[in-house]
Amino acid sequence: MATQRMNDSWRRVKTQIESIWSEAEFGDKEMKKARGDMRKMVNLIHEKTGESRTEIFQKISAII
Repeated sequence: MATQRMNDSWRRVKTQIESIWSEAEFGDKEMKKARGDMRKMVNLIHEKTGESRTEIFQKISAII
């Protein structure tokens, strides 16, 4: 039950990230590596978009 909720939550967050940064293409392997690690996720989005890490962190914090 808890695993299902975590997976559902991850899918929701992943969908939001892909929606916010729709101009960037995120591979499944990249996303899986960053799953559960805010720093890795922020760095991944920064690498793909060039957006500041502070802005990315604030946007991700708002959706989780």
